[in-house]
Amino acid sequence: MSHLNDLAHPPQLRYPRVLSIAGSDSGGGAGIQADLKTIAALGCFGMTAITALTAQNTLGVRAIQGIPATFLKEQIAAVVEDIGVDAVKIGMLHAPDIVEAVAWAIDTYQLPNVVLDPVMVATSGDTLIEDETIGQLVRELFPRATVVTPNLDEAALLLGRPLTRADELEEAAAELLQRGAAAVLLKGGHLQEAVVTDVLAIRGEPPAYWTRLTGERIPSDNVHGTGCTLSSAIAAFLAVGQTLEEAVQSAHGWVRGAIAAGVHVRTGRGRGPLNHGYAPVPMRLLD
Repeated sequence: MSHLNDLAHPPQLRYPRVLSIAGSDSGGGAGIQADLKTIAALGCFGMTAITALTAQNTLGVRAIQGIPATFLKEQIAAVVEDIGVDAVKIGMLHAPDIVEAVAWAIDTYQLPNVVLDPVMVATSGDTLIEDETIGQLVRELFPRATVVTPNLDEAALLLGRPLTRADELEEAAAELLQRGAAAVLLKGGHLQEAVVTDVLAIRGEPPAYWTRLTGERIPSDNVHGTGCTLSSAIAAFLAVGQTLEEAVQSAHGWVRGAIAAGVHVRTGRGRGPLNHGYAPVPMRLLD
């Protein structure tokens, strides 16, 4: 009898819910595919709203097919109105109307814990965003994001100048804060120095609170999708209740582990993916 009562009154538990709004990578190493692998490996429930389809592999991007903004809105609405969202990762937004659709969704549904990865250039060097979209992304989404996570190539496009030294990262992050971001994680991996330095800048008084994240470079050709993986990992850790600084620290360590675990694996003939499944945890449960 008690078993029947349990079925009639199931426990009100739920999974931490992470929505990825991003492009699809047919090669499985970046984009929506990397996000879902990361979210699942960190014990969260992943959902998607696809902004674009890409035909790509470890060698590069062959073609991009955009999704209509109206259909993107329908994807987001379907997920949010039924399942709900604890954190959001935003990736490839290739056109202005797609940016506007995402801004509408954040405001309409008051989406929490928004991690914006301003994807502009693929690991292979292929451009993934229309020029006129960059300004729109800054105006519409920087002020709505919890944290923005550009790499050096993306920061150079945003700031209009290259960044070539680790001691330039704080100043560059401060300039990005002035563009409207509440927090910026500027990733320094492209500097090719022996020690990789990322800088987390959080707006406050004085103008920013700084945290440096450093680690010895892990030599590997398998770094395709690193930025997507890091941003979705931050979203997952935010979804389970970590503070922004805690989530960034946790995600930073987890991604380094995924890189190290994938060093000796061959996937394709170009830049392979990280090992997203190197340390999976069971699905977490929230009240």
